[in-house]
Amino acid sequence: MNDITFLPAGLPVPIDDGLTAHLEGMHLPDVALVSTSGGIVNLTAIQHRLVIYVYPLTGRPGLALPEGWDAIPGARGCTPQACDFSNHYLELQQLNATVFGLSSQTTDYQSELKNRLHLPFDLLSDATLQLWDALQLPVFQADGRLLYKRLTLIAEHNVISKVFYPVFPPNQNARHVLDWLKSH
Repeated sequence: MNDITFLPAGLPVPIDDGLTAHLEGMHLPDVALVSTSGGIVNLTAIQHRLVIYVYPLTGRPGLALPEGWDAIPGARGCTPQACDFSNHYLELQQLNATVFGLSSQTTDYQSELKNRLHLPFDLLSDATLQLWDALQLPVFQADGRLLYKRLTLIAEHNVISKVFYPVFPPNQNARHVLDWLKSH
């Protein structure tokens, strides 16, 4: 199945390799990221609750995913994850959460996804991997590129209070985030 809006059966489940164990309690770094709204977002400027779902890359209809993509644990599912956050966006807003998606893809590439899916939140481009450098976020290589592993950060007052990692299945990530926010 090549439909990027669905998760094929039998995807390998990612395991917790411990690469995010250091993140809870860390401060968000002072980095400037380009947003699909055309502006620059500095995560430290957002003082209230922040949800950042980090994903490797989104596919485009009619374009092939990187070779072997479905065999990489946790790689497949960026579009379903974005749709899940879109479907639960109002509930997240009611919990005073600002939502961003973030990948190392360019803003132009991300803008196509935002427009195609009518996402109600912005996507942030970290094409220079500033968060990887500042926070030591987990990455992997595919198609000769360094890509983020899928994870979700919740921060309040610039401090990371919760990390969801690994995220699987990605099309249920927003619901898991909502459950955690409601209980904290």
